[in-house]
Amino acid sequence: MATQNSDQHKEIHQPLTPEDVSPEQKAAQKKALEENENMVLNPGDMVDGEKTLEEKSQQVAVDAPDITGDHIVVPTYFVVDDPEEGQKALHHVKDAEEISDVIRQARVDESGERTWN
Repeated sequence: MATQNSDQHKEIHQPLTPEDVSPEQKAAQKKALEENENMVLNPGDMVDGEKTLEEKSQQVAVDAPDITGDHIVVPTYFVVDDPEEGQKALHHVKDAEEISDVIRQARVDESGERTWN
C-alpha cells in the first residue's frame, strides 16, 4: 500500500512481492525460524516501537509460499494517512480493527479509481 505524495507526506513504497523484500530481512527471518522452531508468531510480526515510519513500512510479516504454491508477501504494517495524525503505521494484527475502518472509507469513482474520504 503506498501513500499519495503531497507537501506533507513522503511517498512510501511497501514490499508487496518477494523481490521487494530485502535480502537482509529474508536472512534475519530465516535465522529466527531456525533458532526457534516453536515460534508462535512469524518473525516479521514482532512490534518494535523504536522503528521509524520508513523502517516499519519495509517490515514484512510473511514472505513465503501459501497452500496454493503462490508466493505471498504481507507487510507487517500498513502505512495510512490520518487527517489528524498524518502518516502512521498500523500493525496488521494489533491494529486490524483500525485498518478495517480505513478500508471502509475507500470509495471508487466513475472511472474505477479508488478515492479516500
